[in-house]
Amino acid sequence: MRKLSHDEISARRVPRHKIDEIDRLPIMGMLDNIRSLYNVGSVFRTSDGARISKLLLTGFTPHPPRKEIDKTALGATTTVPWAYYNDPAEGVAEAKRQGARICVLEHTTESIPYYEITPDLFPICLVVGNELTGVTPGIVEHADLALEIPMFGVKQSLNAAVAYGIAVFELVRIWQERKNR
Repeated sequence: MRKLSHDEISARRVPRHKIDEIDRLPIMGMLDNIRSLYNVGSVFRTSDGARISKLLLTGFTPHPPRKEIDKTALGATTTVPWAYYNDPAEGVAEAKRQGARICVLEHTTESIPYYEITPDLFPICLVVGNELTGVTPGIVEHADLALEIPMFGVKQSLNAAVAYGIAVFELVRIWQERKNR
């Protein structure tokens, strides 16, 4: 085993100039009132790696152009389709117009572990909420399902960008498994 060079890794990926020519996965992301510009940048970078169809930024979530977002996004703000909605309900409506089920990443009375989602639920919009208060109650009320990441320590939740990364890549795995059947 040896570590791959940057050129070798780049040869395995879609060239930036061809990103608009490839199919995106039937997964949308939505950030609901995220405070941290660095979390937003990290979610952009993760969304690029997962090749989601669109990222919806809502409420007081900061949006590009911002140097703090760019610092962690590393250029992904130009490779991930995104839109900003002041009202989170408008973001939900946009996702539903595109046929996506609304899936909140939140502890609720009906949450299931993130790895138990079934492939018949795509297209899907994964909603991640505020770092302190979680997903807005109005969005939770109108969600089609809720996923949670089981926690085994003292803390009740993970950093918003980390939780998004775990859940979105599990959605990618489930979609690709379905596609390969």
